[in-house]
Amino acid sequence: MRIYVLVEDYSGYESPFLAQHGISFLIEKDGKGVLFDTGQSAEPILHNMRLLGLDPSSHIDYIFLSHCHYDHTGGLLGILKAIGKRVPVIAHPEIFRRHFITKPHLRDVGMPFRREEVEELADLYLTPKPLEIVEGIYSTGEIRSREDFEQRGIGVYTLKDGQVVEDSIMDDMSVVAKTSEGLVIVSGCSHAGIVSIVKHAIRMTGERRIKAVIGGFHLIGEDNERIERTVKEFGELGVEEVYTGHCTGLKAETAFLAEYGERFHKLHSGMVMEF
Repeated sequence: MRIYVLVEDYSGYESPFLAQHGISFLIEKDGKGVLFDTGQSAEPILHNMRLLGLDPSSHIDYIFLSHCHYDHTGGLLGILKAIGKRVPVIAHPEIFRRHFITKPHLRDVGMPFRREEVEELADLYLTPKPLEIVEGIYSTGEIRSREDFEQRGIGVYTLKDGQVVEDSIMDDMSVVAKTSEGLVIVSGCSHAGIVSIVKHAIRMTGERRIKAVIGGFHLIGEDNERIERTVKEFGELGVEEVYTGHCTGLKAETAFLAEYGERFHKLHSGMVMEF
């Protein structure tokens, strides 16, 4: 299995690859490609794919959207047009809901497209349940069992029966791949809590070995207590390698680096991982 970082907040040192706030991975296994998230826009992803020798029409068979945020879904229509054929788009049923912040002003931060626009180009598979996409690669489905220490709101809201209510981002889902070395878990922003996601993956698969956890952990702006607890839980769960960036934050990244040493890897556009 090979995982390409098609776009990330960081492009690396002296790199020809483009960076953008957001994330997009291409997961390849058994001749099939799962595009995990689509960044803010298609242009940097398509540029980086060209540098990697990847053709969207022949390397992307499925698209998985981890949650509704614009920095994970904004490139969707552009990518679908570049693929040039209908492909399945896998996501949570609530991904098209109204999703917004109010500080410093009212601003929509959710999916920037209507459902009808996506359905013109792709086939939607909207489910809150786990789904096998390619043999051995699964959507986690909704993460309902969440660790108490990971449940602080981030100031996002939705509308329910005309009322403004805090949005718990229940559409946050991840991908789990079974490998001979253990599970490889890929997350977008980990709004469900990265420890909660890892524990859910263990329960879902029955596999306790965790080869790698990859993605944004949304620890930016979090206090030392939560960061230290997260790193400690990773150790107790036996997570072997950590690949992170995007919304994890420098303070959390340095804590993982201190604990994991050479088993810590900073994500960057153009990075290729093999398992």
